[in-house]
Amino acid sequence: MTFETEYVTIVDGVLQITIATSANGTSMDFAGINAGTAALQKLDSEVGAVLLTGTGANFCAGGNVRGFAAAEDRAAHIHALATDLHEFVVALDETVVPVVAGVQGWAAGAGMSLVCLADIALGGPSTKLRPAYPGIGLSPDGGMSWTLPRIVGAGRAREILLTDAVLDADAAVRLGILSRLVADEDVRTEALNLARTLSAGPRSTYASIKSLLAQSNSATLSDQLDYERDAIAAAANGKTGREGVDAFVEKRKPNYT
Repeated sequence: MTFETEYVTIVDGVLQITIATSANGTSMDFAGINAGTAALQKLDSEVGAVLLTGTGANFCAGGNVRGFAAAEDRAAHIHALATDLHEFVVALDETVVPVVAGVQGWAAGAGMSLVCLADIALGGPSTKLRPAYPGIGLSPDGGMSWTLPRIVGAGRAREILLTDAVLDADAAVRLGILSRLVADEDVRTEALNLARTLSAGPRSTYASIKSLLAQSNSATLSDQLDYERDAIAAAANGKTGREGVDAFVEKRKPNYT
């Protein structure tokens, strides 16, 4: 992977993307966002999972508001940032491998948007999420107006966005934005361990699961049943499906790698 940087690395089959650092108060770091887009668009064959993480006290405190204020043309500045962010969002959404987020501290603004894009998001008791857009007189980006209603329902999404609600960790789990909680000090470690486990799992199965879930947003039940039938039949003759079934019959652990 020739484009590895301080923001993008591969460890044990996990593509780790750093979206925020302690610089600028853990606001979104677009060096990491853009490096992540490049990596996702040319996903290395050894990658079996993606991990989103921040290296500072927070997962991501949102956009750099001081940078917004300092821009000569604020509209042009934010338009360019949103364009870069949305390229990352599309690349993240289109990846066939599981996406894990390790959400320590705050996930605000676009940071919360990225949490909503993860397949599995782990947080700690101190994790907090907030849309943050009304607080600075701006509207959502990063896909939050699309993902949040699909996670929590349209009515609850309206309330969260319009009231700029601060969601504590328990509320975020109850609403389905966070998958589960671990100890605050273990969030990054547990998220990496989960991503490693997924990377060693049945990758074609995960790809099929993600595809089926994505199709289910607009499919009828009848269509979805057809998609499921065709997918499981194809898997039965695939290398992963054969290994899984044979391992079960032979009473051994399957080797998907």
